[in-house]
Amino acid sequence: MGHRKGRIPARLVEDEEYQLRHERVAGIDVAKGKADVCTRLPPAREGGRRVSRTEEVTATVAEVAALAERLLADGVELVSMESTSDYWRIWFYVLEAAGLDVQLVNSSQSRQLAGRPKTDRLDAQWLARLTEMGLLRPSFVPPAEIRALRDLTRTRLQLVHDRTREWQRLEKLLEGALVKLSSAVSSLARVKSGRVILEALADGERDPRVLAGLAARQVRAGRAGIEAALEGMQFGDHHGRLTRVHLDHITFLDRAIAAVEDDIAAALDAIPAAQGIDAAGARSPDPGPGAAVLPAAERLAEIPGVSLDLARAIIAETGLDMTRFRTAGHLVSWAGLAPVARQSGPRRRKPRKGQGDSYLRCYCTQAATGAATTDTFLGERLRRLSRRLDGSRARCAVGRSILVIIWHLLANPEARYVDLGPGWHARKLDTDRRTRSLLNQLRALHPDSEITITPAA
Repeated sequence: MGHRKGRIPARLVEDEEYQLRHERVAGIDVAKGKADVCTRLPPAREGGRRVSRTEEVTATVAEVAALAERLLADGVELVSMESTSDYWRIWFYVLEAAGLDVQLVNSSQSRQLAGRPKTDRLDAQWLARLTEMGLLRPSFVPPAEIRALRDLTRTRLQLVHDRTREWQRLEKLLEGALVKLSSAVSSLARVKSGRVILEALADGERDPRVLAGLAARQVRAGRAGIEAALEGMQFGDHHGRLTRVHLDHITFLDRAIAAVEDDIAAALDAIPAAQGIDAAGARSPDPGPGAAVLPAAERLAEIPGVSLDLARAIIAETGLDMTRFRTAGHLVSWAGLAPVARQSGPRRRKPRKGQGDSYLRCYCTQAATGAATTDTFLGERLRRLSRRLDGSRARCAVGRSILVIIWHLLANPEARYVDLGPGWHARKLDTDRRTRSLLNQLRALHPDSEITITPAA
């Protein structure tokens, strides 16, 4: 039998020790109103077998706190539970507050073997058995102050989405009334003239010339273009009432978003690890000029495409302790920006997109989009990748690079972002190798010609 091309050489990999890593463990199969808890304990007598105690506990704070007391009395070293919807939170938070070591695991890791009966009690026993052998990898659950910050940032994101949908509903209403205002201004939401005209329409003004006179002279289509866009409109009284409803809702959302942003800034400034260090060596949320260490959000905001609000949202997802992710690659994989390999025998299929934190993945691709128009290393990298990849894959690749930078900045608070410049790829290019490649291409096109390079005078 011949040697197979591309054969992988033998490798020696040190295995992990999976024989009874923990003497006293507990597994919790979580449901909405209750959970089945299996506690695995050492044998009661010498030479006996390990014992399992399975019980059903109601999902209330008092019952979970009583369970925590029993587990502490049994000397339980580690508690595992599946991440079932949001029902796991009461169990994790109360047991963690009681002083127990709790880990949240993905249900795909603790799935029962095919062909075996499946009940909640058996699932809890299986979780406990996997836990005592160390076969489960814990998911990342941030500390309490980061969880509070995450609630605020995710609420802000949902409010922004609601405001965007409200503008879209308003634009659809205007199209039905033959008002082509969105074609005359670059954006109804961001251009002040568009908002002024909509307010006048809601107050009863219908003269296109008067409405166009309310716009600024530097709008995209000019006042004449706005007047033409409003000419012939069929804007009835009910359109005016509905426009007022949408504008009032948008105003309410603007105020809510501003209030939540203030709460986000205050919550992050209250976390010591996110504060900077002033010239005197004291921690402060505003260290001032000459600071030895800038606050975490300001250091991330130095990355092209990352605003201060986006930096705070990223910190709410990753946390500030990068020891939870051993390398930058672990953080990238947790965010779902690392492709999952699919190889079996000689077949190598297209890698699948990994599952991860969808919020963090969205923030990173948003930062990549923001860096696209900048004259920086990240902007040039996105433009180079876009020539051979589709837009979404190129943004994911640059988002991955941004997340690697974020890991290094958070792992070392004294580090600062330094841009490599848009010409970094050209400087790193091997000019001699590129020259030989181009000469070979020319010789292939003109085999009968002699091609040389003559230096310029």
